Amino acid sequence: MRRFAQTCEAVAATSKRNEKIALVADYLRSLPVDDAAQAAIFLTGRPFPKREETVLGVGGTLIWRVVQEIAQAPDERMKETYLKHGDLGTAVEELLAARPAAPGLMLKEVADEFRALSLTRGSAEKQARLKSLFEHASPAEAKYLAKIVTTDLRIGLKENLVEAAIAAAYQAPLAAVQRANMFLGDVGETLRRAAAGTLSDAPLRPLHPIGFMLASPVDSPAEVMEYLTSGAQVEDKFDGVRAQVHRHGGQVKIFSRTLDEISEQFPELIPPIASLPGEFILDGEILGWRGDSPIPFTEFQQRLGRKLVSLFTAQQTPVVLMAFDLLCCQGKVLLDEPLRERREQLAKLLTGCADPRVRLADARAVHSAEQLAEEFEKALARGNEGVVAKDPQAPYTPGRRGKVWLKLKRPLATLDVVVTAVEFGHGKRRGLLSDYTFAVRDGEKLADIGKAYSGLTDREIIEHTEFFKQHTLADEGFRRKVEPIVVLEVAFNNIQRSRRHASGYALRFPRILRVRTDKPVEEIDTIERVK
Repeated sequence: MRRFAQTCEAVAATSKRNEKIALVADYLRSLPVDDAAQAAIFLTGRPFPKREETVLGVGGTLIWRVVQEIAQAPDERMKETYLKHGDLGTAVEELLAARPAAPGLMLKEVADEFRALSLTRGSAEKQARLKSLFEHASPAEAKYLAKIVTTDLRIGLKENLVEAAIAAAYQAPLAAVQRANMFLGDVGETLRRAAAGTLSDAPLRPLHPIGFMLASPVDSPAEVMEYLTSGAQVEDKFDGVRAQVHRHGGQVKIFSRTLDEISEQFPELIPPIASLPGEFILDGEILGWRGDSPIPFTEFQQRLGRKLVSLFTAQQTPVVLMAFDLLCCQGKVLLDEPLRERREQLAKLLTGCADPRVRLADARAVHSAEQLAEEFEKALARGNEGVVAKDPQAPYTPGRRGKVWLKLKRPLATLDVVVTAVEFGHGKRRGLLSDYTFAVRDGEKLADIGKAYSGLTDREIIEHTEFFKQHTLADEGFRRKVEPIVVLEVAFNNIQRSRRHASGYALRFPRILRVRTDKPVEEIDTIERVK
């Protein structure tokens, strides 16, 4: 683990992509293959391969408790150290730096302890095992133990860079490494295959999600046709939840765009999917649906995130699966087949499905901007977000956003709001007040309606940090209530009722467009406009 920590520090010290790849490649190449495979998993910020559903059951709070016990540090010092760095791992390193030298850890030893931790039940038992692990770690090793446990290395190293490093270390084609890792869901096993020269034999693991193909946004129908000059297949862009559906060996699993399993959130979809013939992986959208039309997302969202869905909830907010692509069928991977052929096979798969909860998304062919504009208006009239235009000849490219799938959506709405509270950020924004809570006017009061942290430049965030420090009403440590004087224009996808904020509403996907220095607080938007 000592060399692992040193490599991570070197990777964090450079912003150059190729240097990061070279550092990781050199490190992996220097290790025995089994150790390199384990290191590759840890370098993605995970304790276990992505395909596994194993969890440690350990969070930052337990790490903090263990480190405080080992370091014998008072609460005030713990708080000051965290605020100084804004990073749990770096704070752990400093807190443990003054204790006697520890023996250090081996990669396999850490991997074995993580397995044991995942099987340990009871917080006291977990704490004792975690304490023993940190007691044997050097401060630098403890820093990265904390980061792996919380699944966030924060060194500017994403999984795609680890894939590139594997390709460089074992002189393998990057595309082959990426495809094998996507199929296997295990970057450690991918490394072993790269070392053995067997990447092309990597099987697609059933019941394990692969990346979703993504659509790029465009501003007009004319722009779409500039890219799709030979015509396009057009589908409605639904306002639901993207879903990848796997059926294998009698099992059905549904995965979200974040590759998390969400099967239990939609139990009524499992029987009709299970009734379809054979084994397959299909791509689609789950959306609220009543009668012949979609339910607004604000109503559909009541079903999301629930571990258990009652019969009443399912009846109150019914759903359908709108399927639009087929990635694998009867053991044959279809990713490299053109969309037109994948669509034909999907239609055959769904032929005879009498259950209305599983549907084939309608697709229309267009050959001009005028036709596309007409389809766009019809999609909006049906209550959908817009349209997605697709190249009928394009393969399915998981996890990538290219110019063969293009989405045309309704213009974003905006609100003028005022900042009421700010929070310290993380990573490169540690020490900066970068997360802004904002409000609209409700009579003579202000009512919070959302929080955003994207949209401003680094320079703007630095400048506003100093401003907010000078205009703080209450310092709550990680958060400050501030004088309501900074007006922002924020964009969002839609508005939903919510108890999270005092306004009774919340914005979906809010982002800051600009600071409105030209607008006084008296002219910000009101709760009436929100309604």
